[in-house]
Amino acid sequence: MTERGERLRKERAPGSVGRAAMVSGVLIAAGTGLGFLRDLVMADLFGASGSTDAFLVAWTIPETVSPLLIEDAMALLMVPVITRLLARGDGLRPLVGTALPRMVLGLSVITGALAFAAPAVVDALAPGLAEQGPAVQCVRLTAVTVVTFGVAGFMSATLRAHHRFGPPAAIYLAYNVGILALIAGLSGAVGITSAAIGVAAGSFLMVAVQLPAFVRCLRDAPAPAGSVDVRLGLAAIAPIVVYTVTRQAQVFVERFLGAGLAAGSISHLNYAQKVAQVPMVLSLLIVTVTFPRLARASADGDTAQVARRIRQDLAVASAMVLAATAFLVACAPAVIGVLFEHGEFTSADTASTAAILRVYALGLWGQMAVGLAARAFFAGRKPTWRPAAVLAAGLAVTAAIGGAFAASAGTLALAAANAAGITLAAVLMLAGLRRGVAPVPLRRVAADVSRLVLAAAGACAAGMLAAGALDAPVLLQLAAGGLAVAAVFAVLAVLAGPDLVAPRIASRPFGGRHRRGRIESGDSSEQADRTDSSDRTGAAAGAGAAAGAGADGGGHPARAAGTDVPLGRPLR
Repeated sequence: MTERGERLRKERAPGSVGRAAMVSGVLIAAGTGLGFLRDLVMADLFGASGSTDAFLVAWTIPETVSPLLIEDAMALLMVPVITRLLARGDGLRPLVGTALPRMVLGLSVITGALAFAAPAVVDALAPGLAEQGPAVQCVRLTAVTVVTFGVAGFMSATLRAHHRFGPPAAIYLAYNVGILALIAGLSGAVGITSAAIGVAAGSFLMVAVQLPAFVRCLRDAPAPAGSVDVRLGLAAIAPIVVYTVTRQAQVFVERFLGAGLAAGSISHLNYAQKVAQVPMVLSLLIVTVTFPRLARASADGDTAQVARRIRQDLAVASAMVLAATAFLVACAPAVIGVLFEHGEFTSADTASTAAILRVYALGLWGQMAVGLAARAFFAGRKPTWRPAAVLAAGLAVTAAIGGAFAASAGTLALAAANAAGITLAAVLMLAGLRRGVAPVPLRRVAADVSRLVLAAAGACAAGMLAAGALDAPVLLQLAAGGLAVAAVFAVLAVLAGPDLVAPRIASRPFGGRHRRGRIESGDSSEQADRTDSSDRTGAAAGAGAAAGAGADGGGHPARAAGTDVPLGRPLR
C-alpha cells in the first residue's frame, strides 16, 4: 500500500471518524448558539423597527445562498464527484483548476448584478418597504456572500470527501463571530448597517477557517490522471436545488407581503421564526443521524427496512416537535420576554412576537415532516421531483392565504399561512412515500401522530394553567409552565399508547425478531409491518452492512458521501 493510501486508511479508521463526528457536533452546536446570540444582540440594540426590516430584506440573500451553495446542492453534488476521484486514485488539481475558477467567475457576475440592481431587488422582495435606502445598502454588502459562500461550500465538500470534518463544521461559528464582532465595533457609528458589514466579513471567515486544510488536500493530491465530468451530478442535483429554493420561497412570500404592513412587522415575524426553528432543527438532527442507514437500506432495495426506519424516525421526531409546540404555545409571552425584551425591544414588541410565535408553532410538525420525508425521497437511487412539486403546492396555499388575509389580520395571517402551507405539503409528501419510496404504514403513522397531538394539546393546557396560576417573576412562570408541559405530555403519551415509546427501543429494526402483529389489531393489513422469514434475512443482512458503514463512516470511498449529509438547516 502506498504512503498516501495508508494515510487515507488511517483517516477513515473508526476511532478517527468518531472523534471527528464528536468535534463536528460541538462546533455545529457552538455555531448555532452564536447565531441565536446574534439575534438576541440585534434585538437588544435595534429592537423591531423599519431599520431591522431593511436588514432582513438584505438577509434574504445569504439565507437563500447558504442552502444552495453550502448545505444542500453543493455538498450533494461535489462530495460524490470528489469521492469518485479518490476511488480512482486521481487528484483534485484538475477539478480545482477548472471548476473552481469558473464557479468563482460565474458567482462574481451574479454578485455584481445584485449590487448594481439592489434598488430593484429591494422593490421585488419587499415593495413598499419603509426604509428602502438602508435596505439597498445592506443588499449591496450582503451580495458578496454569493461568491464567498460558493467558495466555502466548495471547500466544505472537498474536505468532507477527504473525511476532514472539523473545518467545515466550524464555518457558521466563524461566520457568526464575524457578524457579532462588527456589530459590537460599528453599531454605534453606522447602526443596522454594521450587521450587513458583519455578514460580508463573516463570509470571508468561512473561507479562511477552511483554507489551511483545503491547501493541504491540494498539496497531498497525486498528479492528475484524467478529467472529471460533472454533468450527471448536475442533472441529479437539479431536483434538490429546486426543492431547496421552493422551501426558502416561503420566506420570500412572507417578507413580500409583510413589507406592506406596519414597520417592524418583518422583524416580529423573524424573531418568532428563529425561536420556533430551534425544536424543529433539533428533531431533524435525530433524522440526520439515521439517514445513512436509511440511504443504505434504500440502496439495497430493502423497502420494508426503509418503511420501518421512516415510521420510527417520524414517531420520535413528532414527539419532540409536538412537545415543543405545546410549550411554545403555552409559554410564548414568557419565552419572548425572557429572550428579547431588553434594550430597544419593548413590551409591545414582545406581545406581537409572542402572538406570532403561537401561530408559527402550529406548523412545526409540518416543517419537521417535510424535512424527514424529503430525506427519504432523496435517499433513492434516482433523482425525484416530487418533494419540489409538493412544496410548490404548499407554497401556493401559503401565498393565497397570506395574500387574502394579510391586510385584515396582519402578521398573524402570514404566520397562519406559513403553518397551513407547510402542513399541507407534509401530509402530501408523507402520502407519496408509500407509492414512491417504500410501503410506509400510513394508517399507523396517522394514528401515532394523532395520539401525540392529543397529548400535546393536554400538555399545552396544563402549561397555560401552571404558568398563569403563579403570581411570580416571569422566569418562575416559564419554569412552571415548562415542567407542567413536560410532565403531562410524558404521561399522556404513555397513556395514549405504550407502543408509541416501547417499540422504538424494543423492535430492533436492524435485525432481531418483530412481533408488531400483536401490538395493534389490523396490523396484518399493513404490508410494511409484516415480517416473514425473507424480511428477517434481508434485515439481518442490512444490519451487517449498516454496522459496517457506521463503523467507518462509509468504509468504501464510494459510500463516504452517504455518511456526510449536512445537519439539516442550522440557525444562521
